[in-house]
This record gives sequence, C-alpha cells and structure tokens, in this order.
Amino acid sequence: MPTTERVLLRDQATELLRDAIVSGRLEPGQVIKDSRLATELGLSIAPVRQALARLVEEGLVESKPQSRTRVTPVTLGAVRDALAVVRAMHELATREGADLATSADLDAMRAANAQFRAAVEARDTDRALDADDALHAVLVERYGNRAVAATIERYTPTIRRLERRRFTAAQAQTSAAMHDELIAAVADGQVEAAVAITGRIWSAL
Repeated sequence: MPTTERVLLRDQATELLRDAIVSGRLEPGQVIKDSRLATELGLSIAPVRQALARLVEEGLVESKPQSRTRVTPVTLGAVRDALAVVRAMHELATREGADLATSADLDAMRAANAQFRAAVEARDTDRALDADDALHAVLVERYGNRAVAATIERYTPTIRRLERRRFTAAQAQTSAAMHDELIAAVADGQVEAAVAITGRIWSAL
C-alpha cells in the first residue's frame, strides 16, 4: 500500500504540474522550486521531484544539475516535431480503430464535438481543447494500442501549450466542421477517407 500511495501522489503531482504548464499558469522560462511547489500542492517533496523528473522526460521542464529547474520555453521547432508525431499516431489509430468503432463510439464523438462547439461559442479555450481531446481519444481507445496512446499523451501537451495561445474561433469552427467529416467517414466505413481527414485536422494546426 505505501508503494501504491507514492505512485498515486506522483501521478497526481504530474497531472497538476503538467496542466499548470500547458495552461500557462506556470509560464515558459519560469524557474521552479520543488519545495515551494510541494507546499503549494500540499504534497511532500518526493512526489513533486518525481513529477518534475517525468516532465523533464516529456520536454515540459528543463533541469540542469547544480543550477536550476525551469519550465521549458515554447519553441516552434519543438511544436512542429511533436505535431508530426501526434498526427502520425492519430492517423494510425484512425486506420486501425475506425472499422472497430461502435454506435456508442460515434455517439461519444458527436457529443464531444457538440461540447467543442459550445465551448467555442462561450470562448472557453480550455473546455474546447478538452472536448477536442475527448473526440480524438475515442478512436485511440478503440484501437487499444498502449504505445500509440502513450506517445500521444507524451507529445500532445507540447502542442497544446502553443495552441492555447493562438486559439481562435474561426480556426475552431473549421476544426468542428472537419470533426463532422471525420465522424461521417467513420460511420460510413470509409477508413481511408477518415485517415485523410484526421491528417488534415492535425495539419491545420
């Protein structure tokens, strides 16, 4: 049980810090003090340090021994690299998962896109991007490939950091329309068309 508790605390700290970085509450280049973060999060320092080590691996945090730990600056090169990987993984998930999609999956995608549109109208960027993630997660989960899911989880935050800063209603409306095309293609069993639309959705970013 103590081991399980430590893992859960580490994961909790990782999720909280990742969200703070992606949302911009922890700003690019901001120096991070693990002791201060532990106090703010109400956690011991051990899970916070473990979380920071994981975020270093994800590219969201930079750490130099005997120097400083800081939030990684947002760079277009890093975003482009991450986007190429995420697009490829979503295309693969669509290719392998579309034929397996159930009516419940399609309903979940439609519901997510409705939430996406509502969030855009409310100018709620965070909720819109959460809905976008939920929509695309349906086919990823249906495919069931853990390596694909882990890769998407690893690189998507890098993309979202910049996307949140450049999110516009016009861009979002285009995305919602392409979501509709994707759902229709999956519903009609047009796998290659669905793959192509998935590529267009992520390329449009």
